[in-house]
Amino acid sequence: QVQLVESGGGLVQPGGSLRLSCAASGSLFSPNTMCWYRQAPGKQRELVALISSAGTTNYADFVKGRATISRDNAKNTVYLQMNNLKSEDTAVYYCRITVVKPEIRDYWGQGTQVTVSS
Repeated sequence: QVQLVESGGGLVQPGGSLRLSCAASGSLFSPNTMCWYRQAPGKQRELVALISSAGTTNYADFVKGRATISRDNAKNTVYLQMNNLKSEDTAVYYCRITVVKPEIRDYWGQGTQVTVSS
């Protein structure tokens, strides 16, 4: 049973930075894709960034140039470094890991709150 635990959220002032972490416990098969999503109040959950097992990354337009996704395969952990945070970045951030072996499965974390406010 794979479980994901996010950490690193909190209250930050506009222009500040945060580093989110998501650690997976249990047997996590490779290859897998690790993603960060976010959901603001009253809005749909949206993809922020993803990283493949090979290290290929992709970012939503609203975070390009301000965020960096990375992974540590030895620790089964994915990170999201976010800089120059804006009030509109306020949301609950979720990590998602998708594996394809032995079958296609999605795992989600419980979410971590990020609040950007002065």
